[in-house]
Amino acid sequence: MEQKNITAYSIYNKKAKNKTKINPLDNLYPKLPNKKYQVIYADPPWDYGGKMQYDKTTIKSENEGFEKEIFISSASFKYPTLKLNELMLLDVPSIADDNCILFMWTTGPQLANSIRLGESWGFEYKTVAFVWDKQVHNPGRYTLSQTEFVLAFKKGKFPTPRGARNVRQLLSIHRGEHSEKPLAVIDGITKMFPTQDKIELFARNNFNGWDNWGLEIPNSKIDIPTQEELLTEKKK
Repeated sequence: MEQKNITAYSIYNKKAKNKTKINPLDNLYPKLPNKKYQVIYADPPWDYGGKMQYDKTTIKSENEGFEKEIFISSASFKYPTLKLNELMLLDVPSIADDNCILFMWTTGPQLANSIRLGESWGFEYKTVAFVWDKQVHNPGRYTLSQTEFVLAFKKGKFPTPRGARNVRQLLSIHRGEHSEKPLAVIDGITKMFPTQDKIELFARNNFNGWDNWGLEIPNSKIDIPTQEELLTEKKK
């Protein structure tokens, strides 16, 4: 390919195909536990239609001859993403107790899909349980994107006994790695429902007091770090 005919697309399209994560399982999902839970916490791997993030390295006038490494980023580079109709196939109703709360992570573009997903799993949308201010923004078509949300859904009655009632909705915590969620959320849910059977779906951690399900779960159980421990770790 002659240098003058090289385009950013010809470079990043090939890189994108090589970086996209593929589900390693023969089936769409691992088997769910044969158990009922009163609390379900889910971080669905939302599909954004292959949408990728770029920077000025894709602009020929800013990166002459594309000598610099072209930056591209996408959720699908980090984990296998799933479309709404695929997420609806997950048999969450089989693990939801008659009285159950579902906490689901979502983003602005996926809000409508999140409510449809929760309802397809047999839950009624109730409220926004958590708002996460990531303290770092991404480009947005309308306004700069800086927040993510945890929606609360309910099936049946509110699980009892209830624990803490002073868990805050707004969390202002600096964003970590891509898709890494603040542990203050699962810590808050644990404090609200300390005695209930709880499971984290699409989990990447293995916390004491919780069952979990997903493709990237560590073998060893650990405690959920306190906010004081997290702050101390960041200062090291």
